[in-house]
Amino acid sequence: MDRARINKFFSQNAIYFVLVALVAAISIYSPNFLSLTSFRDILIQSSPRVIIALGSAMILITAGCDLSAGRVVGLTAVVSASLSQMPSYPRPFFEHAPDLPVIMPILIAIGVGALVGLVSGLIVAYLKIVPFIATLGTMVMTYGVCSLYFDMPPNNSQPIGGLRPEFTVFGSGALDLGFISIPYIVIIAAVIAIIMYIVYNKTVLGKNMFAIGGNPQAAVVSGINVATTLIAIYVIAGVLYGVGGILEAARTGGATNNYGNMYELDAIAAAVVGGVSVTGGIGTVQGIIAGVLIFTVINYGLTFVGMGPYWQLIIKGLIIVIAVAVDVRKYLARK
Repeated sequence: MDRARINKFFSQNAIYFVLVALVAAISIYSPNFLSLTSFRDILIQSSPRVIIALGSAMILITAGCDLSAGRVVGLTAVVSASLSQMPSYPRPFFEHAPDLPVIMPILIAIGVGALVGLVSGLIVAYLKIVPFIATLGTMVMTYGVCSLYFDMPPNNSQPIGGLRPEFTVFGSGALDLGFISIPYIVIIAAVIAIIMYIVYNKTVLGKNMFAIGGNPQAAVVSGINVATTLIAIYVIAGVLYGVGGILEAARTGGATNNYGNMYELDAIAAAVVGGVSVTGGIGTVQGIIAGVLIFTVINYGLTFVGMGPYWQLIIKGLIIVIAVAVDVRKYLARK
């Protein structure tokens, strides 16, 4: 019995052991990796991706897949940045634009993300198109809309810069506690993670989400409105992508139409590595966060020790394949 419990403990918490092992291995190779600066940089880089992954994971849990996440991040980054430039900037996106309160670009960008999520949700829920294909379509359309917007005169596809300090502070500012400063972007990600933990585990929507992913037919029989639930999930995911796009623009101090490229694959990979089942019905917020941290540690840590980006891609690919293989074996064992 004790051995079975130990095996179960290691199986359920394997993702955290992998994260610790990665940090330990890189630290042995380069002791300077274990510094407050490295830890801070990893958290800053992880924060927008955690938010994006939490949205993408909701759709994975319903046995779907959202390929539009990265392009929604790009669109919302461009929209928020274009409305947050300083009036004195020599290359404005909008000439003679009014000086909007900082909350307005944020709300508009979040609304744009929610709108794309609504479109995807309606296509999946009512047209009954497989999520992979439906979101592939919205991904291409979103990139087209973003590129058209980005190419409008007088900008003409020039990188958007000159963002106001009250906007960029969300990505580069920090709460100074005297002995330590906590970046605002990390605080925002932590608050959203707590909210999503409640949504996943303590709300009717969360319970319905897991029910749909576990057995959609049983969910219908039990009285769950599958279509409405799916639409709500896609809209929430779109909102989270929007927040991720805003934070990316604020963190980097600008935006282009190529922001968010491949973020959807990173989000899906992090969620799967973090224990979200590709067959639906299984996933935890803490596992998703750990999955994002693993990939950030790989990117940051291997760069820190001087490993080339191509080797990093190979290692990330191997981790994804192993994670999916383990997940499929668990699924077959349940059957």
